Amino acid sequence: RCCSFYWSGYIPILNSVLSSSKLVCHMTNWAQYRPSAGKFTPDNIDPFLCTHVIYALATINSFNQISPVEWNDPQLYSSLNSLKNVNPALKTLLTVGGTVNGVSPFIAMVARPESRAAFISSVISFLHTHNFDGLNLDWEYPGHNGSPVGDKEKFTLLVTELAKAFEDDAKDSGRSQLLLSASVAGIRQTIDRAYEVNKIAPHFDFINIMTYDFHGHWEAVTGHNSPLYSSSEETGENSAVFYWISLGAPSGKLLLGFPTYGRTYRLSSGANGLGAPANGPADPGPYTQTAGFWAFYEICDFINTATLGWISEQEVPYATYGSSWLGYDDKRSYSSKVKNFCAKTRKAMLFIHFCCALLNCTCNYSKGSCFLILLSCRFNG
Repeated sequence: RCCSFYWSGYIPILNSVLSSSKLVCHMTNWAQYRPSAGKFTPDNIDPFLCTHVIYALATINSFNQISPVEWNDPQLYSSLNSLKNVNPALKTLLTVGGTVNGVSPFIAMVARPESRAAFISSVISFLHTHNFDGLNLDWEYPGHNGSPVGDKEKFTLLVTELAKAFEDDAKDSGRSQLLLSASVAGIRQTIDRAYEVNKIAPHFDFINIMTYDFHGHWEAVTGHNSPLYSSSEETGENSAVFYWISLGAPSGKLLLGFPTYGRTYRLSSGANGLGAPANGPADPGPYTQTAGFWAFYEICDFINTATLGWISEQEVPYATYGSSWLGYDDKRSYSSKVKNFCAKTRKAMLFIHFCCALLNCTCNYSKGSCFLILLSCRFNG
């Protein structure tokens, strides 16, 4: 995923609901290290642009307590949450996840009731201490990557116990109840192995479906990162969302993932379309500096000279130049996704990843024009 996914310095997410609107945004604590114009901190955030901001990333220590990752996280927490002095309506959440030495810290924490209780207690204290309004869970994924099969049920226990503890805390303290959300898989096989959807969904305030990274340079042929429609052999955004709904997730809690980055490949033959032979990623971008994907502000330079193509079956664009192959999104693909999603699920939310560090969401379009595409679901859907 894009920097474990919240790759951009600042990522707004639009929740287009007929009765109300939310614009939730993600920022990452590692975007501060990007060079030049790629650098991003809470000081770059417009406190009125979003209704919610989610800060990534915190971890879980050996004592089963939530803890910071970066040396200056407490300073960045303070900077972020000070925005609520300017806009008191702004809500902030903290993401917990990632890996420690390649292993998810959730695995050890969920193993016993006592360790889950220690974690939950530390979360409530930590969020109040640093003035956050809620928690976002980002475990990728229960039952995968060294996590035992039984962690599917233990994740359900964790979510249920967190929700109950947040409810009790609100009653005892008189504070507003802490919010609870999660970033979850969009691939069917992963969903089936990781989640008891009908049991966890009622406890979340919203659910971020990661409908991206369906394909990438780890594969031997080119494939699009985030196709609207699946081919006969794969999952697309459309089918991922409705699979969550079919398993019992309320559509009004779902946020559909819209990536604002592209996945790259290095072509290894004369073919250059979808499914062309490939061998690894194209060169890293100058700002993100990570193999396999480019931020939109890196994509713009590439597509100025590249040959552009359109995958009709999946309604998404791609571009090639020399041996470099790029699958990405543009205004046309965003519009197709929004129209499709809103036509079928009018109460569902949209999880939009815009790279706004440079104040543009796609090449030649301001972030405002892209928001209008998404808002058209609300006003015209």
